[in-house]
Amino acid sequence: MRGDLPDSVAYCGRGAAIAMILLYAFALYLLIGLVTAVAFVSFGLATVLPHWTVSLGARILFIPGATALWPYVLVRWRQARGPS
Repeated sequence: MRGDLPDSVAYCGRGAAIAMILLYAFALYLLIGLVTAVAFVSFGLATVLPHWTVSLGARILFIPGATALWPYVLVRWRQARGPS
């Protein structure tokens, strides 16, 4: 039955393969989120919140939230830049 599967999948089973795919997808989500968060905190925060003065400590506190919610951050950042 398992002759048509790669050795790693046949050894671990399909459940482990699905778990690894989900783990890699989550890692990719976090990597994209971290890159987006650093760019947003460095350049986009003043665009989205123009009337706020944001200190370095506050910018550091924005990083975890922006990493987790990076799709929303990108939408807000694009809306704040105006129509293109």
